[in-house]
Amino acid sequence: MRGWLGLLLGLLLAGCDQTPTGRQQLALVPDALMSQMGADTFEQMRQQGPIATTSAINQQVECVSRELLAAARRRYPQVDMPDEWEVVVFDRPSPNAFALPGGRIGVHAGLLRVAETPSQLAAVIGHEIGHVLADHGNERMTQQLGIKSVLILVGLLGEGELGQEPLQRALGIGARLGIALPFSRTHEEEADLMGLMIMAEAGYAPAQSVALWHNMAAAGGDQPPEFLSTHPAHESRIELLQKHLPEARDIRETAAPSSCA
Repeated sequence: MRGWLGLLLGLLLAGCDQTPTGRQQLALVPDALMSQMGADTFEQMRQQGPIATTSAINQQVECVSRELLAAARRRYPQVDMPDEWEVVVFDRPSPNAFALPGGRIGVHAGLLRVAETPSQLAAVIGHEIGHVLADHGNERMTQQLGIKSVLILVGLLGEGELGQEPLQRALGIGARLGIALPFSRTHEEEADLMGLMIMAEAGYAPAQSVALWHNMAAAGGDQPPEFLSTHPAHESRIELLQKHLPEARDIRETAAPSSCA
């Protein structure tokens, strides 16, 4: 029992950390496991497809993503970012985008009908990169599964603790819960703020983030599009972005201009 409690205490201490914005968080799942679940989820999405083949769309998404990733490294040097990132454009009509642990970015081609400029596209992708840099998926999984289930995931409890369920099934459940569940309002606002600073650091016009969410609201009508279905209301999101626009503009003034515009 003492040994188990010691492992639990060590795990809790190791999992207590700060996000890049300084918020305290508890994220207990090892980075390697989060990365593997991200890789598995991304591969499933690739197999489901379809993958966009339009070169102009692929080039624009790739260019914007690479500039944002370089800017994120400069803006948040304390974060241990993946060295390599895979960027894929899916030929799907919904205005959606996502980033997964381990360095994977997915963009639906339909997003480019709503994100009318490279800066607006940067606002969405920067937001998703912010989720990964702040380890929101790990924090969300820790909250949803609870400490005991996380212990199972990292192998500190034996397979017998799962009853009739094998450890592999627990990992599968963990992948679904950890990757697919909606982010909290706190996570969304933090990703909005980080994404705004990242896009400014990359030389994009931060005010275009506000224009983007106006476009998103118009595209959704009475019902928000898939990308916004679990996100804050348009008005509160726009209000948060406008509040931090002066800081973002100051960052952009010293940044090199984007080459993707």
